[in-house]
Amino acid sequence: MRLTVIGTGYLGAVHAACLAEIGHEVLGVDVDAARIAALSEGRAPFFEPGFPEVLTRNLASGRLRFSTSSAEAAAFGDVHFLCVGTPQQPGSQAADLTYLDAAVADLAAGLRPGALVVGKSTVPVGTAARLAARVPAEVAWNPEFLREGFAVEDTLRPDRLVVGVTSSSAEAVLREVYAPMLAAGVPWVSTDLATAELVKVAANSFLATKISFINAMAEVCEATGGDVATLAEAIGYDVRIGRQFLRAGIGFGGGCLPKDIRAFRHRAAELGVSLGFLGEVDEINLRRRARAVTLARELVGGSFAGRNVAVLGATFKPDSDDVRDSPALAVASAIRAEGARVTVHDPQGVDNARAAFPGLDYSPGAQKACEGAHVVLHLTEWDEYRELDPEALGEVVAARALVDGRNALDASVWRAAGWTVRALGRR
Repeated sequence: MRLTVIGTGYLGAVHAACLAEIGHEVLGVDVDAARIAALSEGRAPFFEPGFPEVLTRNLASGRLRFSTSSAEAAAFGDVHFLCVGTPQQPGSQAADLTYLDAAVADLAAGLRPGALVVGKSTVPVGTAARLAARVPAEVAWNPEFLREGFAVEDTLRPDRLVVGVTSSSAEAVLREVYAPMLAAGVPWVSTDLATAELVKVAANSFLATKISFINAMAEVCEATGGDVATLAEAIGYDVRIGRQFLRAGIGFGGGCLPKDIRAFRHRAAELGVSLGFLGEVDEINLRRRARAVTLARELVGGSFAGRNVAVLGATFKPDSDDVRDSPALAVASAIRAEGARVTVHDPQGVDNARAAFPGLDYSPGAQKACEGAHVVLHLTEWDEYRELDPEALGEVVAARALVDGRNALDASVWRAAGWTVRALGRR
């Protein structure tokens, strides 16, 4: 089939390359000429494990190419996937659909008869129906469930495929698009447009709620002397609860969960439905960042003035270079604002972090970042940091003081090397 992907960010570029990987002819389209040039040359504009190989392989096969022309896309494609960003509106919790609306308007002008327009962007419920009234083609919705760091795997081997359609013919087309996944036994959920839109925001809201729940339990553990890691292990054995997303820490960030729960709450309110608990989920998440700052401040004697602070991790999660709404950088920036000299290391995210937070210092190596530090904060759980030698690191710091903001390091090993270790929700 001839497919187009409109928008080539983290979602769109991976989706385009993976559709080509399963045998389709694919045209990726974006208004960012520099990004299109990079992709056309086989240069990944972001870090995503496995993506460069899929990209270059399918460029070489001729099944994948990129363009800045919506008119070319409209003339080429049988199916058009909308993968445009829907960020949070400035000064509001609502989703900003400006880019999506513009992409649809550009595409609609030249759509071929019989084309199918398929949304993948995360949107407020009702968006698909609104767009359907403006597009001279049938509209369907097929939400994405990609995890950065696992995006290629999640695209080629998803745990489910959800489609919102208004006709059997549209469902048949999408079944053809995803035929290799269906042949492999991937569950298929076909529903209406509104339900498909809601599935994505409901899933993200549930995950955010689970993370904030365990972080709220960490707050209780800190007040009572309990241990949140043991608590999480114990309740995780209950199959109704499960163990995933029960690691307390500095909370979630990135370009999805924070803005999605806010937009969902805002849209629900417009519909007369209260999702007030999502506001508390958001507040708990932000409080954990502040708690990490407090723990570090206590370890340096109550004031950051004149202190050197090392931060290990800049991205919002490991195996990514994405620093959007990064808890690690929020903590680093807050500490710098209190007078510390903050040096940050990250295996992949330094360039993006420097562009977003130029006031922080950056180091090419983890040990180098820790030289002369009065406290070290572990804020993104890269495997590299788990492998650090506490004894060797202790030789270069000014004080053996550590805040484990992800509860991912073995505190007993670090304490045995003479470190004072503080972690969220633990003794």
